[in-house]
Amino acid sequence: MNRRDALRLLAAVLAGGGAGLVWAGPRVLAVRAWPGKESTRVTIESDAELRFFVSSLANPDRTVVDISDVQADATFQKALETLRNDTGVLSRARIGQYRPDTARLVLELKGRAEAAAFVLPPVGPYRHRLVIDLTPVDADDPIASFLSKILEREAQLERAAAEADAAAARAPPVLPPVLPSKPVPAPPPPVATRPPTQRHVKPYVVVLDPGHGGEDPGAVGPGGTYEKDVVLAIAHQTRQLLEQDPRVVVFMTREEDVFIPLADRVRKARSVNADVFISIHADAFTRPDVRGSSVFTLSERGASSTAAKWIADKENQSDLIGGVRLVGRDPMLARMLLEMSQSITNADSLKLGRGLVTELKPVGKMHKGTVEHAGFAVLRAPDIPSALVETAFISNPEEELKLRSAAHQLKLARAIRGGIRRFLATQPMRA
Repeated sequence: MNRRDALRLLAAVLAGGGAGLVWAGPRVLAVRAWPGKESTRVTIESDAELRFFVSSLANPDRTVVDISDVQADATFQKALETLRNDTGVLSRARIGQYRPDTARLVLELKGRAEAAAFVLPPVGPYRHRLVIDLTPVDADDPIASFLSKILEREAQLERAAAEADAAAARAPPVLPPVLPSKPVPAPPPPVATRPPTQRHVKPYVVVLDPGHGGEDPGAVGPGGTYEKDVVLAIAHQTRQLLEQDPRVVVFMTREEDVFIPLADRVRKARSVNADVFISIHADAFTRPDVRGSSVFTLSERGASSTAAKWIADKENQSDLIGGVRLVGRDPMLARMLLEMSQSITNADSLKLGRGLVTELKPVGKMHKGTVEHAGFAVLRAPDIPSALVETAFISNPEEELKLRSAAHQLKLARAIRGGIRRFLATQPMRA
């Protein structure tokens, strides 16, 4: 036993009057797992910051996390029992006492995975957290899969355009009626025409961004409804409605209950060459009587109302709650998002927002009857018309009940679809 452990043990003995020994190190409060197609996140919450060492082992594949100054006691064991095993790349988790002052957490995996771990300070309802992200080595790339989907849809549109051209060429000409007793001027000389050619048409790409997810529940209604669950359901319904039009393909920044950092949401939209970006939320306010839908576009100068600023500040804290590993972030991306001129994109975003407001008004009360502006980080794509829709205030008991209703979710999805279609109707097909 080293000097530090001896002093800790002595302090525990003195604190207990010598009647028993109480471990004075950090205590584990909870263990959670969030499975996803791209990665699985394991979070260990404790009452003090944890010191750790992560290693990977093969045959069988597993990630080992040695946590210093922690006991694999009944409290830790009970917390681990709540962990959903057989989820994502994680097959099973177990804990043991590796050394007297070190607990060893073994994460048994379904295959090879890269492990990245980092700690987060207390924020919101959370205490100290140790986050372990497990990314399968052979995981499918959702961006690449979606780009392939775009190519398939493009080929379908080209075939349909070619068939329409061929049908028009085969149709007999419509002759004008002959007017009697009037001289008919001689027709102009024939002009050489080329047969119709196959048109190269690209579909519109719409990115839907359900807010929050995973460790970050977003706003929580008085009845316990999580914002992250409601907006994910609305986004899925909106995608189904939009893709009824063969000229539209939809990408979702998250399709399941996982956390996506704000900058990654923007990066994904730019990676798929989005024509439209819609972030979907259901926020809360300090008063339960506040209600109604809102539509926001980016403002570089300041929020259009006190509530808009409060909501934007709250949404921009999502990375702190969900947990972002800051090491290795690309400074060029951050600089580009901050410095690039967005005047043309902001004008298109306003046009998009106005269409959304028009479609949302028949669904229910609007918090404001016009597009609002605030500095939402998720709207900072410099080349994509973007808007954020607050479907309702989940902090209002009546609106919380509506948001939990599948029928009302469908009404909101139809309104969002309608707003997007209004905007796309003003845009040329991309070639």
